[in-house]
Amino acid sequence: MELAKVKKAVEPEVSVNDISRISARTVIKGEISSENDIRVDGKVNGKIFSKGKIVVGPQAIIEGGLACTNVDFLGTMKGDIYVKDLLTVKSNATIEGNINVNKLQVEMGAQINGSCHMITSEEFEKQLSNYVTTVVPEKPSTSVPNKK
Repeated sequence: MELAKVKKAVEPEVSVNDISRISARTVIKGEISSENDIRVDGKVNGKIFSKGKIVVGPQAIIEGGLACTNVDFLGTMKGDIYVKDLLTVKSNATIEGNINVNKLQVEMGAQINGSCHMITSEEFEKQLSNYVTTVVPEKPSTSVPNKK
């Protein structure tokens, strides 16, 4: 079997419409919950939750917290972080808060002021129930109802 066919079968397709983006010079106050990936380049005052990946750009400022499966962190944050799998903290990032993560990768030059707790996926799910107050709606059913 060709490698391209194998990759396509294994890797999920991600549409640009499936990524929520908070652009630079945008300010959001409140809690954000999404089933899709999120990219933050603006400012968020509140909690961010994604069932997917969050990318925090170099100009982004988060005051609150975030929880997701994976994070690429380049910006500034005041608040706690909960990551089910991998948190990558880039060299220009600043985090003031506690980190709860399964795997952590930190580049030289990054600033982290807080404690770090290594957690399992099960511990992440337990902590998530206390963290997220806005539940992500379930996907609508695509099946056709039976008419009788």
